[in-house]
Amino acid sequence: MANDKTALVLGASGGIGGEIARQLRDGGWTVRALQRGGDAAMQQRDGMTWLRGDAMNREDVMRASEGCSVIVHAVNPPGYRRWAELVLPMVDNTIAAAIARRATIVLPGTVYNFGPDAFPLLREESPQHPQTRKGAIRVQMEKRLEAASWQGARVVIVRAGDFFGPKTGNSWLAQGMLKPGQPVCSIANPADPGVGHQWAYLPDVARTVVELLAKRDELGPFERFHFGGHWDADGRQLAEAIQRIIARRTGRTPRITGTPWWMLRLASPFVTTLRELMEMRYLWRQPVRMANDRLVTVLGREPHTPLDEAMEATLLGLGCLPGTTERELALG
Repeated sequence: MANDKTALVLGASGGIGGEIARQLRDGGWTVRALQRGGDAAMQQRDGMTWLRGDAMNREDVMRASEGCSVIVHAVNPPGYRRWAELVLPMVDNTIAAAIARRATIVLPGTVYNFGPDAFPLLREESPQHPQTRKGAIRVQMEKRLEAASWQGARVVIVRAGDFFGPKTGNSWLAQGMLKPGQPVCSIANPADPGVGHQWAYLPDVARTVVELLAKRDELGPFERFHFGGHWDADGRQLAEAIQRIIARRTGRTPRITGTPWWMLRLASPFVTTLRELMEMRYLWRQPVRMANDRLVTVLGREPHTPLDEAMEATLLGLGCLPGTTERELALG
């Protein structure tokens, strides 16, 4: 019988997976994390049990999920590589384990599975007609998860905007706007002038997941929630928050520049990450906002860290503030 507060986290080495794992641990959960490589089959680290295994291997996932009531599916191919080949088999393995354990699957979702016909305000039931390859894969993931909810698994999907946070991993902020580990001299803002954008602070998203799991017995077998996060109404508010923090800490104000899309386009045939960033450019050319009414109805409010506080923790975690100590990085 599954332990009510034992969770397996796939992708615990990444941004959102790692944040969810840490907050589950801090909330009294027993957390297992599946990790490729390593010298031992099992390690106790950071208050979690790290198991050696691969999300692409169904036997590894089945073994790791034994006794778990929750499986967090936050794993993605590294560096955006081989998405079409790897993403759906990985979610199928999670589904098989969840059906066998009668467990709840948590999927951190995105806006990629929506097309322009659903813009500018996205609700949980908005039509999903993506215009990108990655978006089409996201739609298939959610369809397979819904089918799993008819076979004994339960599913909670939390869709959010672009992530930022101290340990974000792959993100627009860390890959396209700043250079981690370096002082902020300029901020490359990808948004077209005046175009709003939806951002999500990772610790707030993770806290939302933990709070929803506490109420999972009150939820239906297949639930989707939209996370509001930080709405950047004119496409400059996030960059201006970075300016304020750098100015306060250093006495100088970095300039905000536009993203050199033409350079990204020229280099994208040779660099996978740039090719994926180019594919998502449409999200910076028109406002796309997420309506979080349902989430607020269920939880009573949405976990929310003020923008400047969230951004300062993010810059500390990315090593972009001068004099950042190892202790500050650990706290970030």
